Amino acid sequence: MRLLFALLIGSVLLSSCVQKKKEAVQPLDTSSLVHQVTVEEVIQTSTYTYLKVSENSQEFWLAVNRQEVEVGEKYYYESALEMKDFESKALGRVFDSIYFVQKFSQQPITSNNPVAGKQSPQGKALEDFNEGIQINPVDGGVSIADLYASKSDFSGQQVTVKGQVVKVNKNIMSRNWLHIQDGTKHGENYDLTITSNEVAEVGDVIVVEGTVTLDKDFGAGYFYELIMEDGKILP
Repeated sequence: MRLLFALLIGSVLLSSCVQKKKEAVQPLDTSSLVHQVTVEEVIQTSTYTYLKVSENSQEFWLAVNRQEVEVGEKYYYESALEMKDFESKALGRVFDSIYFVQKFSQQPITSNNPVAGKQSPQGKALEDFNEGIQINPVDGGVSIADLYASKSDFSGQQVTVKGQVVKVNKNIMSRNWLHIQDGTKHGENYDLTITSNEVAEVGDVIVVEGTVTLDKDFGAGYFYELIMEDGKILP
């Protein structure tokens, strides 16, 4: 009986310790727009820089566009999109949780800081309008300016757009993200975001066919007034 009682007490104490340990692990606070982190580890690939960072005694992983980052230095970021069970084919590794970051800088990021980059109405960093790009639509296609100007007419429709690739983010949420410009603009809208299983490189001039979706919200501040989904690059 004494042995049984001792085992029972030991089990309760062990359970209590485990419970306390679990409670001590808090989820990453994403309520703050700007975060300051210290870099603990850097892994480079051809496309992304993977960073193990610490913030308020928490350690977690970030992925940013490839850049030089120093271990031990402090950096700032915002607009992080969490991916669970993300597989990096380049590393042959699965991350239980990783945050993809649009803006990452050694300088504090504020709304008046040029380091933060040009912003779209949705709060995402945009490439600058390239006045050197002058591309006419293909037969039966539409320009980016006309697409935005008559977006409600194109909602849910398949369209064809020709443009030059100005930015590429590969293998996020099991798809590639292409940004193209054709030299036209409607108001402040000149950059078309395309999701695709195919890939192109910055500088390529491509013809893409896909479905227009309006007011697409992926969460974590990734909201698109207009986006082309399931884009297929035509020959």
